[in-house]
Amino acid sequence: MSFGRLLLVVLLTAASVVPVRAQSRPIYIQFDPYTVKGALYRPDSGEEPAVGVLVIHRVNNYLGHLAARELARRGFLVLAMNSRFDNNEAAVVWEQIALDVKTGVEFLKRQGGVRKVVLFGHSGGAATLSFYQAVAEKGTSYCNAPGKLTVCGRDLDGLPRADGLILVDASLGNPVGLLRGLNPAVVTEGDPKSVNPALDPFNPANGFNPAGSTYTAEFKRKYYEAQAARMNRLIAAAAAQAGQLGTDRGPFPDDNVFLIVRAQGARLADAETIADTATVKPRKLLRNNGSTVTQIVRSVRPDVRPNPAQNAAFDGGARLLTLKSFLTANAIRSTNAMTGVDWCSSNNSTPCALAQIGVPLLVSAMGGNTGLRDNESLYETAASRDKDFFVLEGATHNIDPCVECETRKGEYGNSARNFFNYVRDWMNARFAR
Repeated sequence: MSFGRLLLVVLLTAASVVPVRAQSRPIYIQFDPYTVKGALYRPDSGEEPAVGVLVIHRVNNYLGHLAARELARRGFLVLAMNSRFDNNEAAVVWEQIALDVKTGVEFLKRQGGVRKVVLFGHSGGAATLSFYQAVAEKGTSYCNAPGKLTVCGRDLDGLPRADGLILVDASLGNPVGLLRGLNPAVVTEGDPKSVNPALDPFNPANGFNPAGSTYTAEFKRKYYEAQAARMNRLIAAAAAQAGQLGTDRGPFPDDNVFLIVRAQGARLADAETIADTATVKPRKLLRNNGSTVTQIVRSVRPDVRPNPAQNAAFDGGARLLTLKSFLTANAIRSTNAMTGVDWCSSNNSTPCALAQIGVPLLVSAMGGNTGLRDNESLYETAASRDKDFFVLEGATHNIDPCVECETRKGEYGNSARNFFNYVRDWMNARFAR
């Protein structure tokens, strides 16, 4: 049996847990370079699809993504892809992922009957695909603009544009995620035990309480400024080491390990009450019964308390990157982690990219998660004239029902069906004609 047929069998076997009507017989596609791969999902019946949808992440395996099956069931051709860096965060060179997206867009455009291509960015895929579309619309002047920590090459000239963009519980970008998760109390980089008590988010004197913390406005200001200061120090250290690569002062010619201790699990928002996570303005809420209402929407996710021990550990607390993966995909300048982010200092920045994109845009947030305000802000930032935003009631980050959020069994059981029906109608209204 050939390698391609073997992988196809694996894909079909993995899909066998879904009802037969949900299958769309994915076909394994091997791209160049060989680490770029895809699974093509066609509708089981009906007319040849006029709309192709591309699903991809920075590093996650998306070959079996829920959107691929559900959108194929609803009449779309879906290409679920893995980038050249799948399951390898430390290997990421951010700007190169756009070449993998280009491969997928060109592939879909070559399929018979496909007239429009829509990018589907879930989680970290939002930053990946918004970056691609910004470069496709504005050219490489976007990713080479002054003030960028890293820039793109001429190999990103002439990227084919997609016709629409869908963001699902979108990440603002890995860099701001790292920034806001950093523990700024670290005194000596590389030593997780060297902690300044005055900035320690797990110090009861600062407001920490395992049952629900309360921090003063003054502590928060100092904390967010200290997070920014630590990130800026990390950037300076990494840039200095990168400048030595290939010289007598550098150990390697190409790259080097870059370890960040206490890099995760120190978001103040995670230590406080999740009920404070809400939209700022009344927004569209897609209810479990399929109706929509407009209101201030609050997350229904139960509180998840931070783990001080995990923040100090290597597993779950540290980030093991390389100089290149840190600078290209995980670094961003700021003066305050919440209010003073230089969004366009990184090419891995969903807000910066959305300000340059003009195609129709759909933004959605999951009501059983914590990203309501982040996604609302992306909607507000977006330059697209044709844009829509809604919150999916009681859904987890993965679009499925948040069982632990329910007050009665099945309260949010229709979340996935409602979500993909909404996406279907949104795409058909714009691209199926």
